[in-house]
Amino acid sequence: MARRYWLMKSEPDVFSFDDLLAAPRRRTGWDGVRNYQARNMMRDDFQVGDGVLYYHSRTKVPGVVGLARVVEGGHPDPTQFEVGHKYADPGSDPDDPRWFQVTLEGVEALEEAVSLETLKTTAGLEAMAVVQKGQRLSVQPVTAAEWRTVLRLGGVKKDPTR
Repeated sequence: MARRYWLMKSEPDVFSFDDLLAAPRRRTGWDGVRNYQARNMMRDDFQVGDGVLYYHSRTKVPGVVGLARVVEGGHPDPTQFEVGHKYADPGSDPDDPRWFQVTLEGVEALEEAVSLETLKTTAGLEAMAVVQKGQRLSVQPVTAAEWRTVLRLGGVKKDPTR
């Protein structure tokens, strides 16, 4: 299967890109997604080696701040089974899990963050999901052309996620 690209949103006060880079082996499970459309993409479409634009949302200047790659495809999100956890789902069956996650590895911060405003005003990014009104999904597909444009805007000359 051809390599795919994604944009994944996180609030920096919840789990920032710096948090990812500081995590053991620069890796984390992308847990807590409780939207069926996002779940389906992580479960069915994400593959090892896919590139990820790490996007900070709900911040003064939202935008893409770093690059990551998928190091483990869709697998059950363990938080759904943790009693008392904020993402626990008592209706989810371990034999037929409802919620999935992927494991990301932080690669590098962009030399220059690419703000949402820049994404909105850059030719070639008009169809990018993150710039569409009402688009709130935390996991979004990105085309190869959009990926290359965002890397260029962020000062990346050679794709370090390959």
